[in-house]
Formats: sequence, C-alpha cells, structure tokens
Amino acid sequence: MFILDGRPLSPDVPFEHDGISYPANWLRLASPEERAAIGITEEPDPAPYDQRFYWAPDLPKDHAQLVEQWTQQTRVTAGTLLTPTDWYVVRELDNSTPTPVEMKDWRQAIRIDCEAKVAAIEATTTTEELAAYITGADYPTWPTDPYASKLEAEK
Repeated sequence: MFILDGRPLSPDVPFEHDGISYPANWLRLASPEERAAIGITEEPDPAPYDQRFYWAPDLPKDHAQLVEQWTQQTRVTAGTLLTPTDWYVVRELDNSTPTPVEMKDWRQAIRIDCEAKVAAIEATTTTEELAAYITGADYPTWPTDPYASKLEAEK
C-alpha cells in the first residue's frame, strides 16, 4: 500500500500533491526513487480478515450475537431447501397421493442436518471456533436432493 501525507493512495487513481496532478497510472509507472522523492512510502497491506466474524484483524465480534445470527441463518437455509418440495406434503394431505419415500427421507435428512449444524454452532465457545466451523467443509454441505441427479442426467 502506498502512503502519502498519512493517507493511502490507490493504484490507478489520479491524485494531487503540492499543486501537481498525477495521472492514474503514475504510481505503477514511477520508480521507487520517484515515489520517494515526493514523499510516498510503501507499507504492507493490512492483514486480511473475515468481516463476518471480525471488526478488524484480531478484533472478534461478539460470540453470542454471532451464534444467534448463524443459528437463524442455518434454519433459514434449511427452510429454503425444503420449501420447493412442500407441495408433496400438501398434496398428500389434500388428496392422499403419497409423497415418495426418498423425498420424505431427504426432507428428514435436511431437518436432521440443520439441527446438527445448530448444535455445532452452539457448541462453539469463541468467535475463532465459530469462524473455523462456518468456513470449514462441514457447514456448507447439505444432503443432496434425491431428484437432482435425475434432473442432471436428463439434461
């Protein structure tokens, strides 16, 4: 990151200094000596951090609030997965056409997986643990719709 007069400069953005306008490509084309001559210093970029869990590097958000947020989000995701197949249940209640067993099994697997994810979220004790679980391989994985492979095969 380039700094001039205590402010960061963005590459490919024009800037002014001491009454002189510099074009957008000046930082890229200038040598380190030319940049230093007008007072531009270069510092390492700030450490990246996941803004879903941290306010700044090494400044985690409140764990209890995050647990509540991610629990709610997990249940919303499960509901979103189930909603397109709710008609099976309504049809069964309406005219006694049975819902296919594989569909019932999948819907139950979604509910079981949701509660397992919520339990894992609630079992975390720190923001770091929660972030590791949410960004890990297990959290974003849900049971596959039994008809998804059939639809893909028909394409």
